[in-house]
Amino acid sequence: MTPERLAVLARVADALPDLDRPLLVAVDGGDGAGKTWFADDLARHLEETGRVTVRASVDDFHHPRSFRHELGRTGETVWGRSFDYRALRRELLDPWGHGPGSAYRCRHHDLATDTLLDEAQLAVPDHGVLVVDAVFAQREELRDSWDLVVWLEVGDEERVRRLAARDGVAADEQRRYLDAHRLYRDAADPVRSADVVVDNSDPDRPALVGRPVVPQGWHRTPHGLRRVVTTDRETAERINRLLGGG
Repeated sequence: MTPERLAVLARVADALPDLDRPLLVAVDGGDGAGKTWFADDLARHLEETGRVTVRASVDDFHHPRSFRHELGRTGETVWGRSFDYRALRRELLDPWGHGPGSAYRCRHHDLATDTLLDEAQLAVPDHGVLVVDAVFAQREELRDSWDLVVWLEVGDEERVRRLAARDGVAADEQRRYLDAHRLYRDAADPVRSADVVVDNSDPDRPALVGRPVVPQGWHRTPHGLRRVVTTDRETAERINRLLGGG
């Protein structure tokens, strides 16, 4: 691993909020942006610094092929019918959000065989970190799940080149992925909403994109900064009564 890549991974690790519970991290970006590789390296770096880390991928939560392709293979269907977000939340994200000991699964669907899975459940580790490579991670169904979102910025031309080399798919057949990501950007403005933006045009020499620092414990959303505070039920009810004027 190059020194430049290791330095960026260390900066991302330093951006993790200091919360007394398990953390959920998304590595977002377009197809071919290098999400899987970056998430693998980030998880490895966190493990080496003593953090219990679990890796998962949104690719293991696809809808079955019959549903994905029922309405054709277009940008709209990639955006609207690719992933089972209810299963992703039910099996993985929500249990991690509930805290240590909650039962979760990292996989729901096998893309290669197009079969649904029923794997053994695992227990969320105390102060663990879940690192998920997740295209469309900041769409409405998911964006309140994450404690940190990393966006990998790579130009369309380079992403198409990578996909062609990786999957053997002709550039003109990749139009639907580019169209889907235009829909995503219009719907979620994911670059602005991410906590950390990394220029990953050269994976060996990634660079953090300069932007205002987000205070620790706060997160960007399409509507501005947001902070989630965890407290006991009695205090939460008291706060709700005050906010409600009761």
